[in-house]
Amino acid sequence: MGALGGLRNTVRQELVSRQLDEQLALHFPPPGGAHAARRRLRVLDVGPGQGTQAIRLARAGHLVTGLEPDPAMIGVLRSAVMAEPADVRARVVVLQGDGRETGRHFGPACFDVVLCHGVLMYVADPEPLLAALARVLAPGGLLSLLVRNGDALAMRPGLLGDFPSALHAFTSEGYVNRLGLATRADRLAPLTATLTGINVPLHTWYGVRVFTDAAPDHATAPAAPGALAALLDAEETAGRTDPYRAVAALLHVCGIRA
Repeated sequence: MGALGGLRNTVRQELVSRQLDEQLALHFPPPGGAHAARRRLRVLDVGPGQGTQAIRLARAGHLVTGLEPDPAMIGVLRSAVMAEPADVRARVVVLQGDGRETGRHFGPACFDVVLCHGVLMYVADPEPLLAALARVLAPGGLLSLLVRNGDALAMRPGLLGDFPSALHAFTSEGYVNRLGLATRADRLAPLTATLTGINVPLHTWYGVRVFTDAAPDHATAPAAPGALAALLDAEETAGRTDPYRAVAALLHVCGIRA
């Protein structure tokens, strides 16, 4: 992931926010109709990092628990939470822990929404983690996954002119990320089968970063009036449209607990 204010991270966070808000409005409409107060949801964010989505949802009135294994990232997240107004701080709980061990922290079916963004690529076997997340998800609850798209691993090196790496990507399930770490990717079809097996069948999926994934680390969001909005709208449309979404760098995969 790029720097917090970098172009790639800006695109990632904004698109995921729009897509997630769409799913929340669809699956958790206000109980009194469109003009009623929105429902307060119980949200678990596994691997929240700097807390972009966790804090955004807390600002919207939801009760958010961040489960983060890295002590350094916990410090970053807690600092970000402490910078928020008191009412937002009161809606966020930060715990140290591994998403594969949710049973140590939570009872079954205790969350309406579970986020797991940018985590599966660091897990050698994703099924135990996904099963643990399904366990704490209430019936009708939303599981939101952001994963590296294994069906498009050749795109970034190909666009950057690294054709040996692009050729290798066609037969590989893993890749070296921009931090130099060996990671893995998920292909949509096997991930869909896994979600069915844990009783959280796929509802919909989006592409994230179709046009901007090859941007350099130092690239920042455009400053010209309207330029960023146009870029984000183009990325959002591509992420919802075949065949473009299938070659996005990331997939936002949404399942609903049966």
